[in-house]
Amino acid sequence: MITTAILRAIMPGAGRRAEVFALPLAEAAQRFDIATPARLAAWLAQVAHESGQLLYTREIWGPTPAQLRYEGRADLGNTHPGDGKRFMGRGLIQITGRKNYLLCGLGLGLDLVVMPALLEQPDAAAASAGWYWQAHNLNRFADADDFVGLTRAINGGTNGLADRQQFWARAKAALGAKA
Repeated sequence: MITTAILRAIMPGAGRRAEVFALPLAEAAQRFDIATPARLAAWLAQVAHESGQLLYTREIWGPTPAQLRYEGRADLGNTHPGDGKRFMGRGLIQITGRKNYLLCGLGLGLDLVVMPALLEQPDAAAASAGWYWQAHNLNRFADADDFVGLTRAINGGTNGLADRQQFWARAKAALGAKA
């Protein structure tokens, strides 16, 4: 159900990246039960925003003051010196922190603690977005048409909500999801 043409309709700025990510995203959607048009539309909209239309599979590192606060954060499992930067956000829905890399790696059968940069590769980046979606039971928001709740569950707030909603409208149209 996910094709290069559909990705380009949702993310007009994706360019050639739509070709690169079409199959990995389709495989991740199937693997992680993101199977209805409503679920796919919500997932792809969030992926579009979080990745800058498939451009970024790694957090842009300043480091910013917020990024500096990753260091030593026990809630992220960042207990070793350098963990903050080592386990920066990666993947199409940014996996952040040693603990989340460990959990995602277990879910995907990858050693992401030893090789965190694997999440920058298309297959793992797409799979991690599917894993995150399923691990946090995000289908419930898509099924209830609760896009604001979904955004809060992914982002911790409503940062970029208008942008996310534009991608969601395009995704619903491209996938034939009810508007």
